[in-house]
Amino acid sequence: MKIIITGNLGYVGPVVVKQLRSTYPNAELIGIDSGFFAHNLTDAAQFPEVRLNQQIFADVRTVDGQVFNGADAVVHLAAISNDPMGNQFEQITHEINYLASIRIAELAKAAGVRHFVFASSCSIYGFAEGGPRDEQSPVNPLTAYAKSKVQTEVALQALADDRFVVTALRFATACGMSPRLRLDLVLNDFVASAVATQSITILSDGTPWRPLIAVSDMARAIEWAVTRVPGNTPFLAINAGSDTWNYQVKELAQAVSAVFGQVEVNINPTGQPDKRSYKVSFDLFKSLAPNHQPVATLDGEIRALKTGLETISFNNPNFRNSSFMRLKVLTAHLDNGLLQKELKWN
Repeated sequence: MKIIITGNLGYVGPVVVKQLRSTYPNAELIGIDSGFFAHNLTDAAQFPEVRLNQQIFADVRTVDGQVFNGADAVVHLAAISNDPMGNQFEQITHEINYLASIRIAELAKAAGVRHFVFASSCSIYGFAEGGPRDEQSPVNPLTAYAKSKVQTEVALQALADDRFVVTALRFATACGMSPRLRLDLVLNDFVASAVATQSITILSDGTPWRPLIAVSDMARAIEWAVTRVPGNTPFLAINAGSDTWNYQVKELAQAVSAVFGQVEVNINPTGQPDKRSYKVSFDLFKSLAPNHQPVATLDGEIRALKTGLETISFNNPNFRNSSFMRLKVLTAHLDNGLLQKELKWN
């Protein structure tokens, strides 16, 4: 088996590669990444990419289609990966997250790739009052990032057929430790704040709903999708997560405080609620992937993040201006003249 993982040098990629290598020890695993965040390692005992057969440094906007020859599956993680970056680089988000994603899919299909796994997002539901959103619910993307995911899903559906099986995993908000940790994610932010300042401040009123998924469980979902039996559904868009992981933001802060014991949670009762608020139903994922259901616990992920940050002697109360924030990494590359404004290496 030959599997190509795009965007493997980010937050999720190293955990996915580890999962795939464990499940398919004899597989040929190839990573494709531009390398924006390759240097942002978090106390890694080894370079995570040693588990790969080959690492290709390339821009998904221009990568040579020949790299997909002979591949059985493509796991497409490469993206401008959150709302702050999407807001600052809106046109580039459209180019990388949408146009390049479809280009990669078309190249993969032309090369005879059987399975294409796309990392989509539950953020496409935007602001959704009422009950949990399932796959038939209307989408309401509020940001450039979320809009790019919707556009890509629509285009991928048109490409899917009996010979090109597409699975769009609509992931809940990621959390948990990784060899390339990000702190621009809600639970990770709260844990970092608790470690560095012994307090958590929620700028909003804390009421928005946000489903979460541990990055390790994202990897398990991707493992399932790589060999999904299509049946009558060559294209499948599916919410990936667990019903038990639908939380309000204030509940996440309180859970972190409970693990730490002496952490103050400050909520702004007059603050503006986050425009993104949605509960999500994961019933379809539970029925189709019973052996790949999330196994992580919220308490366990909080403790692992706490231990991981303490291991690297993390104590920076100004971490939101540090290299743990993906937008800060990109702007530093630009300021240092390493990247062009189109986010291409000089």
